[in-house]
Amino acid sequence: MSGHSKWHNIQAKKSKTDAQKGKIFTKLGREILVAVKEGGPDPASNSKLKDVIAKCKANNMPNDNIERSIKKAAGDSSAANYEDIVYEGYGPNGVAVMVEAMTDNRNRTASDVRHMFDKFGGNLGASGAVAWMFDKKGIIIIEKSATSLSEDDLMLEVIEAGAENFEADEEFYEITTAPADFTAVREYLEGKGIAYLEAELKMIPQNYVKLDAESARKMNLIIDNLEDLDDVQAVWHNWDEEE
Repeated sequence: MSGHSKWHNIQAKKSKTDAQKGKIFTKLGREILVAVKEGGPDPASNSKLKDVIAKCKANNMPNDNIERSIKKAAGDSSAANYEDIVYEGYGPNGVAVMVEAMTDNRNRTASDVRHMFDKFGGNLGASGAVAWMFDKKGIIIIEKSATSLSEDDLMLEVIEAGAENFEADEEFYEITTAPADFTAVREYLEGKGIAYLEAELKMIPQNYVKLDAESARKMNLIIDNLEDLDDVQAVWHNWDEEE
């Protein structure tokens, strides 16, 4: 769930280790908990939960796990109260970094996030320091083999459904939407029986920064260690990883 850069890591996301999947499922379970507490356990009337479920399925979270998480969230009134917090900072050479966290202890999370920036050559900034460099977009990635529609036909249909942009490479289609249109476009694809590899709201950088080998090594360490924190849900950045 790290920074978006054209097609980067799409194949890697398909082959997560069991340990990585377990950690992702735990984070997704927390998102389900918050969505259920905010809007109830019925995805038909809770659009946030519906989007989280789609994200779970795109990450190959089994339906049984999803259903158990929803039931647990609906029945556990004593569960911790989590809140969403976004931290902003810089990596090597001024790379902009946004860290989305979900926490029941602000002090612990802030300390952990700051430590990872400091340890690997970055620094935590003030609120608003880098957010202006990103646009929030819905991103849906589809394998070409997942649909019998031609590229032109699929493009016309998703644009008609509300998508902002449609791009393709040799193996994948990438559909971009405004946040308000994301659910409608995703549900349109589901109604057509078209499976997706990814479907989630992301922070897309307006510009990318290239790094030398040593700075890239440090940047990888910042991202990996931030993502490994239990409270961190996603890390977005404007590093151009496609060297």
